[in-house]
Amino acid sequence: MYLLGIEAFLAIVQTHSLSKAAEFLHLTQSTVSYRLKTLEQELGTSLVQRGKGLPAIALTPFGENFVAIAERWRALIRETELLQANGPQISLALGGSHSLNTYLLPSLYQALSRHTPPLRLQIRTQHSKDLYTALERREIDAAFVRRELIVPNVAVEPFFQDEMVLVRLSTPENSAVKRVAPSDLHGEDELYIHNRGWGSAYQSWHDRWWDPLEPPRIQIDGMGLIFALLQDSRQWALAPRSIAGRFVQSGQCVIQEISDPPPPIVHYKITHKYAPPASPGLKLLDRYLKDFFPAGQGGEQKPE
Repeated sequence: MYLLGIEAFLAIVQTHSLSKAAEFLHLTQSTVSYRLKTLEQELGTSLVQRGKGLPAIALTPFGENFVAIAERWRALIRETELLQANGPQISLALGGSHSLNTYLLPSLYQALSRHTPPLRLQIRTQHSKDLYTALERREIDAAFVRRELIVPNVAVEPFFQDEMVLVRLSTPENSAVKRVAPSDLHGEDELYIHNRGWGSAYQSWHDRWWDPLEPPRIQIDGMGLIFALLQDSRQWALAPRSIAGRFVQSGQCVIQEISDPPPPIVHYKITHKYAPPASPGLKLLDRYLKDFFPAGQGGEQKPE
């Protein structure tokens, strides 16, 4: 595809003006217009609306849909140029859900970044559904998600089981208690974390102990809010140990075991079903995963 035309098109998208795009690219306006027209001829359709009286450049419906494709194409061209300049080099493009990238995987990423010889490492954070799509499009080599979905061409395998624990405010009375029965916890004191990625088994366990028809007083959808909302020694939240351990490091929280715990949360690694079996990047990733998450058991991840 005509790379100069793609650069011109993306500059127009960014600046909303043909003249400003020319300034941005340090070209004449006629050159930018020629490159855009050449790209449109190659595609067989218009990308921008043309006409007198338009206050700014506007994209056609095709042009709006083409933006994401143009950005990916430009990135691939630049990666190719970098590969040609640097010679053969291991590359690895990874994705992860927000909570996994924030709490569970930083140690793994740090180790990969220190690998010798150096590898080209790309990391993106997206929702699980978007990561499945990115993997199917081969935009990334592997991803780590909380949800198991059936998606064509995507292989799913568990890589870590995360046991659930109680997180409570660090007070003398809470620090003295190491194990708590669910029956001793009051539902009105819960910071309920709504996370569909934890699965139906966890929800069934929760509903067995606390009436689902009586919603918790506080419901949140992000782990980070635990810090802000845990203000009383009676309050409690259920969280995967990998995340709870980060809260404990701050000194603000303590962990308590659950006498009748819910099933562990399973985290998954996804790859393309037709990825090259001898891919050096994926082979390297599997090697590090075995080191950091032996046998996929909870509580075994290597410390930072």
